[in-house]
Amino acid sequence: MMDKTFEPAAVEARISTLWEDEGAFRAGRPERATAEPFSIVIPPPNVTGSLHMGHALNNTLQDILCRFERMRGKDVLWQPGTDHAGIATQMVVERQLMERQEPGRREMGREAFLKRVWAWKEESGGAIVNQLRRLGASCDWSRERFTMDEGLSRAVLKVFVELYRQGLIYKDKRLVNWDPKFQTAISDLEVQQIEVKGHLWHIRYPIEGLSDRFIVVATTRPETMLGDVAVAVHPEDERYKDLVGRNAVLPLVGRHIPIVADVYSDPEKGTGAVKITPAHDFNDFEVGRRHGLKLVNVLGPEAELVLAGNEGFLADAAPGPDLDAVLALDGLDRAVARKRVVEMLEARGLLEKVEPHVHAVPHGDRSGVVIEPWLTDQWYVNVKPLAERALRAVRDGRTAFIPENWEKTYFQWLENIEPWCVSRQLWWGHQIPAWYGPDGHVFVEQSEAEAESAAARHYGRPVELKRDEDVLDTWFSSALWPFSTLGWPDETKELKRYYPTSVLVTGFDIIFFWVARMMMMGLHFMEEVPFRDVYIHALVRDEKGAKMSKSKGNVIDPLHLIERYGADALRFTLAAMAAQGRDIKLSTQRVEGYRNFATKLWNAARFAEMNSCRRVAGYDPAAVTGTLNRWALGECARAVREVTQAIEAFRFNDAANAAYRFVWNVFCDWYLELAKPVLQGEDGPAKDETRATIAHVLDETCKLLHPFMPFLTEELWAIKGQEGPARETILALAPWPAVDGFGDAAAEAEIGWIVDLVSEVRSARAETNVPAGAQVPLVLVSPSAEVEARVARWGDTIRRLARLSEIATAKTAPHGSVQLIVRGEVAALPLGGIVDLAAERVRLEKELIKLDGEIAKIDAKLANADFLARAPEEVVEEQRDRKDEAGARQAKIHEALGRLQGLV
Repeated sequence: MMDKTFEPAAVEARISTLWEDEGAFRAGRPERATAEPFSIVIPPPNVTGSLHMGHALNNTLQDILCRFERMRGKDVLWQPGTDHAGIATQMVVERQLMERQEPGRREMGREAFLKRVWAWKEESGGAIVNQLRRLGASCDWSRERFTMDEGLSRAVLKVFVELYRQGLIYKDKRLVNWDPKFQTAISDLEVQQIEVKGHLWHIRYPIEGLSDRFIVVATTRPETMLGDVAVAVHPEDERYKDLVGRNAVLPLVGRHIPIVADVYSDPEKGTGAVKITPAHDFNDFEVGRRHGLKLVNVLGPEAELVLAGNEGFLADAAPGPDLDAVLALDGLDRAVARKRVVEMLEARGLLEKVEPHVHAVPHGDRSGVVIEPWLTDQWYVNVKPLAERALRAVRDGRTAFIPENWEKTYFQWLENIEPWCVSRQLWWGHQIPAWYGPDGHVFVEQSEAEAESAAARHYGRPVELKRDEDVLDTWFSSALWPFSTLGWPDETKELKRYYPTSVLVTGFDIIFFWVARMMMMGLHFMEEVPFRDVYIHALVRDEKGAKMSKSKGNVIDPLHLIERYGADALRFTLAAMAAQGRDIKLSTQRVEGYRNFATKLWNAARFAEMNSCRRVAGYDPAAVTGTLNRWALGECARAVREVTQAIEAFRFNDAANAAYRFVWNVFCDWYLELAKPVLQGEDGPAKDETRATIAHVLDETCKLLHPFMPFLTEELWAIKGQEGPARETILALAPWPAVDGFGDAAAEAEIGWIVDLVSEVRSARAETNVPAGAQVPLVLVSPSAEVEARVARWGDTIRRLARLSEIATAKTAPHGSVQLIVRGEVAALPLGGIVDLAAERVRLEKELIKLDGEIAKIDAKLANADFLARAPEEVVEEQRDRKDEAGARQAKIHEALGRLQGLV
């Protein structure tokens, strides 16, 4: 006997063990040796990570695809693995050392520190892998990879060396995002723009040769003015045309700097004149390049002033008391130096005014400190030629983006691509395979031994080499993921079979950082795109549409939802809401609702059990004769077709909703309800066929739902496997339902008419406020012979389900009746003596007026440009949702009023 309720907590671990014991998710199973391959690489989560809602969505969608294609008989490889996460992992271990009051990284030394990181990784790293298993991810866990495992490290070294030898990797001094706390370059993705309340300081720069004239520039970072090398004005700004070509005198430093004309300067913004500090601002760096300006770096790695002995700073500085005062700032933190510089400018009458100023300031997402654009030596990849091939591959259709509009983002980034800074000043990561000789000559090789041999050939004798201390950006190893995880650079059978992969499922925020780089590396080293399709999913937001963040306190933990409602309910919620191009507004109520859906199916299975609906050996759907059973089989076939087509098109919400409609509405609400009279009647062929068909449809339902709700369906499959013939396989390896050509138009016409009739009667009763318990008559107006025959066969069932006192026929509809059109046939509900139709019409008209007013108010807000500009995104979205809800209700009322038309 089935348990009364489905308890996910009691089932999920057991089902996971079953899958593991069966090797259900292993690629290359012997029986699929000749099957079509289907492969996906998991976006490798950080080894420090824990499951968040973005992971839950991303992996649920991948799992739906993998389970679906596995059931369709394909040889599925879902390649799992984790990323070493340079900064994040190093930070975790350094924090651990600090908490335990142990020596820090630098005191410990590189070798000892890296041993500690590896030990942490083995003990605590990769917890997210177990969390993904709890979600039901059907990866081939036997093939799990790590971006710093031996094989992937070998791939990274080979790629770096080959790109260097091809002239595509080089070392250069350029601006980078510099994190003063971690003292490393970081990527744009690791930078958060945070709005802060600051100031705008307006500084007077004297004009050389014009003692009574100044040019005023405004800045939010006065301390960087010490590195100014020019002032820029717009070429068409009449105020400054006579100054272009002259020099300004840099306050406090005395450096003579040119006034240049450049379109970067905005005449409408501030004073129209901007200070140019190429070593400390990305925009200024480009202006400097256009005008051949030199670079003066005045900051050190901890964002402290570096002035004493700074040749670039001192070269054109004017000796004197002002310079001496400035040099006294050497070594000060940038924040302290800022105050001192402002005080000095004010004392010399060079500070025109100070304004409060709210502006976005870049912060390190992990360190939390202000990021400095900083000039430093780094390793770069010249990705321009690689990007051209990656652009062509999408334009030629070899790789497609879904939704298609994301192609524009991809094109925009690649068409404007800059050199990729791949070096990081960390210890945890792939150490750059570059060794320096006594004179600084660099030898880039895959091993130290090869570097020593190259150096000996170069110098004519063995020499001592020093290895570059930097490591590679974690995105460098991730860019190789689709082929390095399959064994490249070796020519493995996995590489031959599963590359290129079938599809990539990822978020829009890493189209450039990961997707584009995988495209570039795959095309360059494999001569083939890494994936055929790229499905870009949206964000998971809170129920009001706000982005989840710890600071807002609106983060929803997927593990808490799994513990409370089960993994299936969470997965189905995410799938049902994953409409292409639309963010998901998640609420616990939605998850609870789909938990109830799971309960509904469980109860249906218990109903089947209690009514002896068991699987029968040799059951053939095509041989079924009962109209109701043929209708149910046809509806099941239709649902399978809809779900199949939707998953193939990456319309996950349509697939989930098609499955939901069939299971809840067709199978549970209609089929089982309409079958009750047969199940409760006399034994015989009709009852036997109905029992067998219910058992069969329940099996097909489990298959249909399995990609979305794997734990519940696998459990039901096992339970129902004990009734009737033995199962040939677990559900995860069972075939997807085959429904080609199945359908019965006559059965659909008959049962479909009954379903529509009862639905219309229920709707009319609700709209006109008929008391729930009231029995009302139904009049069929000049019904066809076919309809009269249906009523003769199904009359008792229709009366019971629609709460009808009788079903009569007439040539015309009785006075005061609500008319229904059901598949071209007219039916009437005489409600005149049951409800006050006039009062109902007044009530509905009042509600309609209220809704019209509400929609008009919302339209006014949404048409207000100021509201759209100022209101938070979630508030605007809430207004749109309210309008949609009001519009839907408005349509219902119009329909109800149409039925009452002419009755009162």
